[in-house]
Amino acid sequence: MNLGQSLFAQLMDHLPRHEFRKCVQRYDGNYRVRSFSCWDQFLCMAFAQLTFRESLRDIVACLRSQERRLYHLGMRGAVSRSTLADANESRDWRIYADFAAVLIAEARQLYGREDLGLDLANTVYALDSTIIDLCMTLFPWARYKSAQHALKLHTLLDLRGSIPTFIRVTAAQVHDVNLLDALTPEAGAFYVMDRAYLDFERLYRWTQHGAFFVTRARKNFRFTRLVSHPVDKTAGVQCDHTIALVWYYTARGYPARLRRIGYWDAEHDRRLVFLTNNFVLARARDRRAVSPPLANRAVLQVDQTKSAHQGLLRNLGERGENANLDRRLQLSAGGHRAQTAKLGGEAFHHAADLERVAVRENPHPASLFARCRATYGDGFS
Repeated sequence: MNLGQSLFAQLMDHLPRHEFRKCVQRYDGNYRVRSFSCWDQFLCMAFAQLTFRESLRDIVACLRSQERRLYHLGMRGAVSRSTLADANESRDWRIYADFAAVLIAEARQLYGREDLGLDLANTVYALDSTIIDLCMTLFPWARYKSAQHALKLHTLLDLRGSIPTFIRVTAAQVHDVNLLDALTPEAGAFYVMDRAYLDFERLYRWTQHGAFFVTRARKNFRFTRLVSHPVDKTAGVQCDHTIALVWYYTARGYPARLRRIGYWDAEHDRRLVFLTNNFVLARARDRRAVSPPLANRAVLQVDQTKSAHQGLLRNLGERGENANLDRRLQLSAGGHRAQTAKLGGEAFHHAADLERVAVRENPHPASLFARCRATYGDGFS
């Protein structure tokens, strides 16, 4: 009988098994499977991620070195390299994609009340992409440059908990701005992105959906200043303007007003200019300065010198300093798992998808919409 003595078993015990069974039944994952079920495959791959295994041979060698304890980890089927390889090749990937969406929805409830260092109740996302280099011999179809084969990973990250809510893998030639068409903007949420996503026609559609964006302006950006607001320069904010676009095509694509904020980054000795469609939040002179970690995350940085899963798990490990994992799940090394306390609070989202994001409801949109209509008029919807 599995009493949950190991940390891995305690961690896996928190997963909603009934939801996993629904995903397996939806795609007939266990059809004509005798011993190595989809759940066994999931446990093997989860163990590989948590212990930083680098290959199938490494996974099997590590598991079979303690073969008598596999039962206590929850694995019922025999683990072999050929069996695991066949399962990874033949099992429907949508089983695990749907299950990941369920886990993301639960994780966002755990981190829903995490403090961002701002007086902001809305959801804040960071949108960016990274290039994943591939072997030119093994992946001849992923040609990017003459001496480089690669793919591009687009990620929408919820900054409360650093949880990805949208992931899409495309060819490396696909420009980042095209992902704005694939996303469904969430009313009342803030999207932080870099200059690669600066397309005024697409961003205006987001404004019409009630979403707020924060991006950086290009150097050749042309505008006319309508209103200048007083700022507190001791906080690093140099200017706060209400502007309108002047170029014909950009003004036609974005006919509404924009907010332009100049900020001096003393740490890196550079000047940053941000554009946003939010006029509701208090002016910079009335608010405390943006915390440096959030300001630096205006452009999402990814360490490409290390494998992606190791970087993600190390980030989770660092977060463990705040007991976000062991305190919430109440894991106990060498003992039985304690009963998990029911966390109060409202869920921010009830749907999340790795392939596309459904329309989701923000928990605090009412007051924002009232003030937005007061600013924009009846045209804001």
